[in-house]
Amino acid sequence: MAGPVVAAAVILNPERPIAGLADSKTLSETKRNQLFKTIAENALSWSITEASVAEIDKLNILQATLLAMRRAVESLAIAPDQIKVDGLYLPHCAIPGEAIIKGDSKIQAISAASILAKVHRDYLMAGYQQTYPQFSFHVHKGYGTRQHLAEIEQFGILDLHRKTFNPVKKILAADERKHKANLIR
Repeated sequence: MAGPVVAAAVILNPERPIAGLADSKTLSETKRNQLFKTIAENALSWSITEASVAEIDKLNILQATLLAMRRAVESLAIAPDQIKVDGLYLPHCAIPGEAIIKGDSKIQAISAASILAKVHRDYLMAGYQQTYPQFSFHVHKGYGTRQHLAEIEQFGILDLHRKTFNPVKKILAADERKHKANLIR
């Protein structure tokens, strides 16, 4: 519900295999952080990119994700021969590719990219704790948890919040109704 969407691209070095690669969501935070460093040190090339909250709200989350993916591929120092993406859709690229459902648990390069993206986003969201101490971004990372929803109800919506996401959109609509009701009085 908050923050940019993050994508990463990785070209692994076949001469420097990395043990322990898996879907980032199945790994502990400690293990992801360790693997982030190992991937960065051993991959032939890697990149991490974002699509902003404004881009998410303008395009929708799928199109913003595909945009971030395309940016990640285009930011690689080495152009890949093909791309493999976790999910159902490929970003628009000049490079041929394949979308693989649950690819982050099947293809090591996709696993590595998912780890880079998750660690980067978690770090980014935790950093917002400094700017917005009333929000526990270091805990919920901007996801739609009960705690995050309660914080929005108590402290309001930030520029970080994705205005087109239903929980945020509903709060905005309720605030607008209250504002109109106050104008009528």
